[in-house]
Amino acid sequence: MLTFPEHGHGLQQQERDWVIPPINCPENDQGPFPKKLVQIKSNKDKETKVFYSITGQGADTIPVGVFIIERETGWLEVTKPLDREDKDKYVLYSHAVSANGQPVEDPMEIIITVTDQNDNRPVFTQQVFVGYIEENAKPGTSVMTVNATDADDAINVNNGIIGYSILSEEPKGAREMFTINAEKGIISVIGTGLDRETTPNYTLIIQAADQEGKGLTNTATAIIKVTDANDNPPIFNPSMYEVAVDENEVGVIVARLHVTDQDLPGSPAWHAVYRIQSGDPQGDFEISTDPKTNDGVLKTAKGLDYETQNQYKLVVSVENEVPFTVTLKPATATVLVVVRDKNEAPIFIPPVKEVMVREDVPVGYQIASYTAQDPDKDQNQKITYRMGSDPAGWLAINPENGIITAAQPLDWESAYAINSTYKAIVLAVDNGSPQAATGMGTLLLLLHDVNDNWPVFTQAVFHGSVLEGAKPGTSVLQVLATDADDAVNTNNGIVRYSILSQVPEKPQPGMFTIDSSSGLVSVARLGLVAEAVPEYTLEIQAADLEGMGLRATATARITVQADSMSEVGNGTLTTHVLNTATGLPAAGLAVRLAQLQEPGPQWTELAQRYTDADGRCQPLLAPGQAKSGTYKLHFETAEYWRGLGHTSFYPFVEVVFIITDPAQKLHVPLLISPYSYTTYRGS
Repeated sequence: MLTFPEHGHGLQQQERDWVIPPINCPENDQGPFPKKLVQIKSNKDKETKVFYSITGQGADTIPVGVFIIERETGWLEVTKPLDREDKDKYVLYSHAVSANGQPVEDPMEIIITVTDQNDNRPVFTQQVFVGYIEENAKPGTSVMTVNATDADDAINVNNGIIGYSILSEEPKGAREMFTINAEKGIISVIGTGLDRETTPNYTLIIQAADQEGKGLTNTATAIIKVTDANDNPPIFNPSMYEVAVDENEVGVIVARLHVTDQDLPGSPAWHAVYRIQSGDPQGDFEISTDPKTNDGVLKTAKGLDYETQNQYKLVVSVENEVPFTVTLKPATATVLVVVRDKNEAPIFIPPVKEVMVREDVPVGYQIASYTAQDPDKDQNQKITYRMGSDPAGWLAINPENGIITAAQPLDWESAYAINSTYKAIVLAVDNGSPQAATGMGTLLLLLHDVNDNWPVFTQAVFHGSVLEGAKPGTSVLQVLATDADDAVNTNNGIVRYSILSQVPEKPQPGMFTIDSSSGLVSVARLGLVAEAVPEYTLEIQAADLEGMGLRATATARITVQADSMSEVGNGTLTTHVLNTATGLPAAGLAVRLAQLQEPGPQWTELAQRYTDADGRCQPLLAPGQAKSGTYKLHFETAEYWRGLGHTSFYPFVEVVFIITDPAQKLHVPLLISPYSYTTYRGS
């Protein structure tokens, strides 16, 4: 009987004094139902009629109706069998009211605990467990863990406490190889002698029983696979090889070495690793593993030389990718390699031969003797010679003795002689069998230049101008001559200039001088007068060998311009041109002045002049001739740059400008360079 707590105590006292113990109700009770569990009693029933009711789980909330209470007697009853695995506890509240429905007691908490019965078997988490253990594993080595669960109570009773055991082990041996921890389900090795090659798999029937191994049971299968350990060495089969290989063959397969291994095929304990143990101090061979067959593939790492060594005795050892797990000695095989002699090409000594020779040697001159040696010492072969490459056709060779002679005149200036060197290829051919072999040597002729080319002026006639009254030293023009001969290693191509004659000779000979090295012509004396002598003609000589060798001549025409600078006033147009590459005035430039006529882009040429030695020219517009408008000065620079030896330049320079005030003094200064081009526009 449960009695409602009496009033009058404090709340804390009431809670401490009236802790209602749980009411136990066994699961799976067979009835009959409803079945009385406990009677609820109120002390107020002596004073008034009391009616009882319950609320909570299993009463008026889901699951509804599991528990009921007799309204007048207070008997709490269960209406059906309970299942602890479905719900192991119910919390109810009992209520007591008077006939008029007024509470006579505070609600009282009632806890109903469903007690367990062993009505569930253990269930394995999987029906088949698979584990792995390396062969030769020691006793005590864990293999794997099996696991089962049980829905019954394993806290208050032992219905859910599982005990594990091994029912059988296949294949059966003289002793059991595995054991299991009864509490934890850990399977471990108990016996010795696990051998994958003998027994690769074991099958265990495992039992799980609740009530600590004495109750309900269930079984599962544990498959244990024995993994390979490297406890078997690879063995050569056969262990002796005798092979032959041609000399000079690189990367050719010499032999395939076969091994057998009882370990698991494809595993690191089976994969073979080969090593040349002895017999190859120079590294002439290499060995690798064929991943498909596990064979050792022996190849030549270099071209073998029969004349140096015609036989090798190699000792090859073999192991596995992983170390042996037991003490084992690596197997070895012996490979006898016989080198076969092949016909090798003759070898020129030296492979590149340099010979110094003058370009003017006569036809038939013996230039060199270039021979080869036959490396095939055991073969008595004959060598013949011929030219392989002779691009200019200058050479001939004696087929018997390799003596090279001049078949045609040599030429230092030829395009075939690069940096004074002529390259030819000489071939040596033996009469070997089954076919002849050819060796190649390189012959370099280091040609010495002779003075066989005349200087050549870049122009037959050079033009220049100079202002009358010019002082000595004033530059007039520059001449240029080239010579195809060597000017670096010899003086054959070094040209020196001189003036042979002056026409007319008045007012006196030697009015001009020339720089022997640069060809720059300048004023030598005072006395240039345009009205007296408006033009001079000079005969210029260029001689190589620094002036002592072959000679050539050209003409220089020099115009003497009247000095009108003092007459230049307002309304004139002048120009002054300077060569920025040399820092000197640009003499002899043709200058043309044009004016833009309206309408349309139509230029009308007004004047043409040449610059003098000072880079100036006579006024391009006379006083009063200048008008407002757009003008263009056109300077012809091509002949000027060629005369100075330049090969790359822009052929003209233009200056476009606008005259806004014709009364002003008009002057156009210009800087020119062979390396750039600019069109100037301004006013």
